[in-house]
Amino acid sequence: MSETPPNTLQYRFDGPEDAPVLILGPSLGTTWHMWDRQVPELAQQWRVLRFDLPGHGGAPAYPAGSVSDLADRLLATVDALGVQRFGYAGCALGGAVGVELALRHPERLASLALIAASPRFGTADEFRQRGVIVRTNGLDPIARTSPDRWFTAGFAAAQPAITDWAVQMVRTTDPGCYIAACEALAAFDVRPELGRVGVPTLVLVGSEDQVTGPAEARTLVAGIPDARLAVVPGASHLVPVEQPAAVTDLLVRHFSTAWQPAMEPATGQLAAVAAQPRPVPAAPPQAVPIAEIAPAAPPRAEGPADPYEMGLKIRREVLGDAHVDREMAEAGDFSGDFQEFLTRCAWGGVWDRPGLDRRTRSCVALTALVAGGHLDELAAHTRAALRNGLTPDEIREVLLQTAVYCGMPAAGRAFKVAQRVIEEETTPTA
Repeated sequence: MSETPPNTLQYRFDGPEDAPVLILGPSLGTTWHMWDRQVPELAQQWRVLRFDLPGHGGAPAYPAGSVSDLADRLLATVDALGVQRFGYAGCALGGAVGVELALRHPERLASLALIAASPRFGTADEFRQRGVIVRTNGLDPIARTSPDRWFTAGFAAAQPAITDWAVQMVRTTDPGCYIAACEALAAFDVRPELGRVGVPTLVLVGSEDQVTGPAEARTLVAGIPDARLAVVPGASHLVPVEQPAAVTDLLVRHFSTAWQPAMEPATGQLAAVAAQPRPVPAAPPQAVPIAEIAPAAPPRAEGPADPYEMGLKIRREVLGDAHVDREMAEAGDFSGDFQEFLTRCAWGGVWDRPGLDRRTRSCVALTALVAGGHLDELAAHTRAALRNGLTPDEIREVLLQTAVYCGMPAAGRAFKVAQRVIEEETTPTA
């Protein structure tokens, strides 16, 4: 394995060189080793390619700012290997990459499996706050709580070695790449586009998954025209690790029936050709498959960019969905026009300008709010500054300078507000 260029991903192959390629994508905070228990059986039929996310598992730390960026890097990797068409199975963030491939590069994808996945992962606020916690406290708080999110309590108690392995996997991840992946998940939302996923899809979820559970899985199945659901009892979020045999059986059955490798006479090379959908054979007793078919979603109308729509997007990204929703709800009919004006002009007209990055605009906003004595708005923009990448130390420096130019009393009040907000935002949750 040679050094990985910035636009590709660290990878490894297992299985026969002349077999069709099946790619396995990891979840946030894990490495390709999360698939170790699946590989021996999968590699009997397929050339299994596993990859690491940037900064995970010792991979070079080139942060990827979006799921599309990750998908493009994966395609650049397989292009360099001469792989044209492949099957794909991804867990959580790896599943988001699979959906992105199906939507943007359908000609490359023969069949798809989405594990512990969702068309939208929680709320943007949740992932941006996780980024704030990592930026302030490092990855240790996230690492220590990962087993609670990934495994059922019984499994974690019975398998302390695996629990320790999970914690160490997260601890050894590059913080900048982890934060970038959180930002990618915060911006990921393909709910309106699911009807355009045109490959046979298995949606697999643990019955006890509290992160992306059966409800999110059923949303995927309802939106993807040729999708089937498999619920694995007694498993949480990292279901390939917790119930490896059930997951392996389901993947083998899905890719064996929904994807038929065919020999190309002219070249003698194996090419993956999507077959007509067939009924999935009876699943093993560990899993419960459910099949549903839904009509494709109507295409979205295309048109010129609306400053209000862009302003609302930026306002939500900077201030958080909860804050914006509350402001909109409290406005009512009387202040509705003001909220529209604010969103269109301040956020769509100024914050969207290319002259300053968001970190710098947050510094300007904090200073102006201190000078004006607007403490309620200062609290919201302190949260925004943390989301935009300012550290607590940098916010402290901004407020120290306002003491010189805006006055000691104004700065003193600002420090009290900012300290409260920073403690709330950067204290890891249990």
